Amino acid sequence: MRYCLHPEETGEPLVPLVRCPQFEQRLLLLADGSEERCDDERDELLYVLEGRGRLTVEAESYELEPGAGVFLARGTGWRIEPAEPLRLVSVLVEEPLPAAASHAVIAGGERGAATAGREFLLLARPAHGCVSATQFVGLIPPGRAPDHFHRYDEVVYVLAGEGALHVHGESAPLVPGTAIHLPARLVHCLENYGPGEMRVLGVFRPAGSPAEAYYPDGTPAEVPA
Repeated sequence: MRYCLHPEETGEPLVPLVRCPQFEQRLLLLADGSEERCDDERDELLYVLEGRGRLTVEAESYELEPGAGVFLARGTGWRIEPAEPLRLVSVLVEEPLPAAASHAVIAGGERGAATAGREFLLLARPAHGCVSATQFVGLIPPGRAPDHFHRYDEVVYVLAGEGALHVHGESAPLVPGTAIHLPARLVHCLENYGPGEMRVLGVFRPAGSPAEAYYPDGTPAEVPA
């Protein structure tokens, strides 16, 4: 597990958060002007934390607002023109599978249910051409979920709320801005101290459902119908 609590914002437009063999998670800070970007080797998933602006991809333009997810296949050029200072979480997907589309912009997300009263909003995923990974926002009520593991590899960024990450009998604080890498099959749980909802941004691979989880003995976790 890799863990980053409140990374320092250095004033640079790019702040590294977590890097692992599957992903590179970064914080993008765009204040003014515009810059052409393109990664010829990796898919990129963006999530707008704060601010507004215009994204241009292949001569198509999209208005970006907080909560929007963006998928950009490797080799796809793009540009963002901030209307006000923008903060985005960027996740680069290493060695991606061939994408089914060059890009997608997702606002709102499709809601689903997981264990322990938790819900999620699906953003970029295979239905949008993002074959290698799934991007989602997890909605966590107060309390502690049962210990569990996933078969996918995941990077997490805490959007709102405070709590703790529990792994192997040890605990680490969770506050907005905390970044985490959870390797596949690592037994863990997230606890929300409350009183409000905790929100986390997750990106995992291989792509699938955020609700897929297993208890330490390998039993599939129960998901509400």
